[in-house]
Amino acid sequence: MEMSIAPPKEESIQIREVWNDNLQEEFALIREIVDQFNYVAMDTEFPGVVLRPVGNFKNINDYNYQTLKDNVDMLKLIQLGLTFSDENGNLPTCGTDKSCIWQFNFREFNVTKDIFASDSIELLRQCGIDFKMNNEKGIDVNQFGELLMSSGIVLNDGVHWVTFHSGYDFGYLLKLLTCRSLPDTPAGFFDLINMYFPVVYDIKHLMKFCNSLHGGLNKLAELLEVERIGVCHQAGSDSLLTSCTFRKLRDNFFNGSAVKYAGVLYGLGVENGQNTS
Repeated sequence: MEMSIAPPKEESIQIREVWNDNLQEEFALIREIVDQFNYVAMDTEFPGVVLRPVGNFKNINDYNYQTLKDNVDMLKLIQLGLTFSDENGNLPTCGTDKSCIWQFNFREFNVTKDIFASDSIELLRQCGIDFKMNNEKGIDVNQFGELLMSSGIVLNDGVHWVTFHSGYDFGYLLKLLTCRSLPDTPAGFFDLINMYFPVVYDIKHLMKFCNSLHGGLNKLAELLEVERIGVCHQAGSDSLLTSCTFRKLRDNFFNGSAVKYAGVLYGLGVENGQNTS
């Protein structure tokens, strides 16, 4: 197996901020690089969790899915981060002298009118998200969904999606790709995941097979000695940390391949015939 390259340094990374006015040109760049840089690490920022379902549920996975559906159907995506890399961890430079990652800022969420979990929004504010600027300059989700659909990133079994505890992240992406509410059942949800994102790694699921590892993304990165670049709780930086952490985890604990653990989202039950409980 080829050795992974050294992790990127702060000064060598450019977080490309995407707004409505540069959305088309940034997607043109992404379409050019996705074949070579076919590992896509993803993170989203959204207004938290505001609803808890009531009633009887067969098991915790059904309860978790109903919670996810109720919240994603009602709430609006704020930010999406994407980090593209190749098999060995190299990042695209897109004709610059820096490695590029992308941060998409959406316009739909309005802090004065929409429902949200106040602790989540306060945290995002403290981390530098400017909600007024998002409303004025942000991306229209419907246009984003159309561009994502034709980008080569989705509906492509040559692309490996890398995430951390990502049920909600995929929920928001499916909502904007399908332009409808999420399916009523986890089975329906996973049918869509399988179609749009055929190869998915959820690091939180992989950790179950590594005895010494625990905690959230920041804790895991610390344990694996992966350094963060950029601001915590901004989606671009979080997607880069996810990308670097996955590679270190794969090489250190899974002998360079975690493919047999693909296709399971932490906390949501069965997909591809594998049981996650």
